[in-house]
Amino acid sequence: MYLGTPNQNQTKKPVRVVGYETAGIKYYVATDRHDLTAEKVASVYKLRWTIEAFFKWWKEHLKVYHLIARSEYGLMVQILGGLITYLLMAIYCREQFNEKVSIKRVRELRNTILNELMTAHNQNRDNHNRSSIVKEQEQLRQAKT
Repeated sequence: MYLGTPNQNQTKKPVRVVGYETAGIKYYVATDRHDLTAEKVASVYKLRWTIEAFFKWWKEHLKVYHLIARSEYGLMVQILGGLITYLLMAIYCREQFNEKVSIKRVRELRNTILNELMTAHNQNRDNHNRSSIVKEQEQLRQAKT
C-alpha cells in the first residue's frame, strides 16, 4: 500500500498499516518496516509515546525547550544534568520552603547565586586593587631609599 496522492505526494516505498488496541482505544500505525512483526511495531510505537511523555515533563518542569547536544553521549549528559538539577531544586524547595519546585523559587535561587558570585568577584577585585596599591606604595618607599 502507498500513502498520498500518485504523482504528487505519494510515498516512495510501500507501507503496511498495523493496528493495535490499548485501554479500549484503537490505534493504527503506517510503517515501512516490513521486517518487524505487528507486535514489535506496536511495542515500538507505544515506547515512542513514553519518550514523548518524558520530554513533555522535561519541558514543563525544567523549562528546557530544545536539546543542545547532538551526540548520544552529549544527549545523555544534558538529560542527566537536567534531572540532577531538578532533584537538587526539589530537595532545596522541600527543605527550605516545604513546597514543590516552582519557577519563582528557581528564579530566587538563580538571583541569590548571581548576587553571591558578583559579591565574590567584587571582593576579589577590591583585594587585587588593594594589593596593587600596597605594592606601588612599597615600590615608592624603596625608590626613595
